[in-house]
Amino acid sequence: MSTLDRRTFLRNGTTAGVGLIGAGAVQALTARTALAKKGPQASPYGPVVPMRDRTTGRQILALPRGFKYATFGAIGSTMSDGNRTPLALDGMAAFAHPSGDKKLTRLIRNHEDRNAKNTGSNRPTLAEAATVYDPQAGAGTSTLDFDTVKMDLVQDFISLKGTIVNCAGGQSLGQTGWLTGEETVQTYDGVKHGYAFFVPVDRDLGDGVGGQPIVPMGRFAHEAAAVDGAGIVYQTEDAGTGRGSGFYRYIPTAPTDLFAGGRLEMLAVVGQDNADLREGQVVGDALPVRWVPIATPDTDGQNNDTAGSVYQQGFVLGGAKFNRLEGCWADGRNSIFFCSTSGGDVKNGDVNSDGYKEGFGQVWQYRTDNMGGTLTLVYESTGSEALDSPDNLLVTPRGGIILCEDDASSDSDTNPANPTIEDVNRLIGFSRSGGAFEFAVNILNDAELAGATFSPDGKVLFVNIFGSSRGTVDESDEGMTIAIRGPWAKGPL
Repeated sequence: MSTLDRRTFLRNGTTAGVGLIGAGAVQALTARTALAKKGPQASPYGPVVPMRDRTTGRQILALPRGFKYATFGAIGSTMSDGNRTPLALDGMAAFAHPSGDKKLTRLIRNHEDRNAKNTGSNRPTLAEAATVYDPQAGAGTSTLDFDTVKMDLVQDFISLKGTIVNCAGGQSLGQTGWLTGEETVQTYDGVKHGYAFFVPVDRDLGDGVGGQPIVPMGRFAHEAAAVDGAGIVYQTEDAGTGRGSGFYRYIPTAPTDLFAGGRLEMLAVVGQDNADLREGQVVGDALPVRWVPIATPDTDGQNNDTAGSVYQQGFVLGGAKFNRLEGCWADGRNSIFFCSTSGGDVKNGDVNSDGYKEGFGQVWQYRTDNMGGTLTLVYESTGSEALDSPDNLLVTPRGGIILCEDDASSDSDTNPANPTIEDVNRLIGFSRSGGAFEFAVNILNDAELAGATFSPDGKVLFVNIFGSSRGTVDESDEGMTIAIRGPWAKGPL
């Protein structure tokens, strides 16, 4: 996701539904085309109301009655390793704790710091400089251990330095670590960025904080990643407004060793070379998919308008065009869900440099159960009230979907929970009837919500308030991580 452009289901047929987790998930995500085109639905959890944070007493979120939350890991707070929590709290995943303690959930959290070289909020120290990928880089990841019984932070520490613009990512095969992606193709004094990195889940307080890029996975503006049961890594790209973005898969030679090489490919639609999927699509239509090879995954850092970029290599072979692909999550069986922040036929008022008029967002499902697979548009926003600029995406333990809004449109939408915020951001879920519903509202500020992820037992939802991507930890907008508990069984989340 990019904070640079903040101003500028659902029809699954019965066949599509079986890619989710069990019969309950099929019911939760199966609906008619007409329902997927409706506006916002009433939430099965009830309307949201402003609620106080049990940690600070402040009103941070509006949630349905019966839910409670606690905040922790705020930007600028001192961590267990003595570092201050860096800026820009973005993509995140929850893991079972390596100690085996079931009360503890381990979170690995990205920092999408966009400060210039040598000025980021997570810069390596002189002692660390020789051990990290790029000593000029100032982003990376932090790791947090959270007690889901006491609802308290146990410890937190920096787990990766030497990278920049760490946006989103995904859990690796076997959940052995976090794949964190750089949403950029910048070069710092000859050091190339734009790669995915691996952060081991068992990297602990006091361990090294270095990492090396997984070069075969490609050099492009990495957004999110999802890994299927065979170890294939699916990757979204957010090249920014005015440029096409691709959906990719990396088929590793050794699924447990992504560094060992493999094939990078881009999605194309059978019979529709260069299919423009940004608009004019029909909810529920299953498009047959083929995959085109990317001959040179490690490019010279061209943007997507330029020949030789990863995107253009695939596009000239018939690859499909999306607009700003963001969140991506595997459902645990044979479906990958991902979203386009600005796709869709209902327009938000912004126009790209190539003439494309941006929409309010799309949700896609890729199914892997035949030959090249099929691609289906399962939801398309009917306007800002329903869904505005979906970013991080989560398939929940109960088979529902949560979308984190990053309001990138210029429609100046407000929300009754805090009408003083001009561009409100929310967590949007999907009901059993297939309609979008409002689950949570950021009533603190206009920062995006990011990194939604459930604890392994499915009882606690974690999410970030992003804060700021530039400046210092003293000057930043407020950002923090939030843990939410409540009656999840009342709905599909």
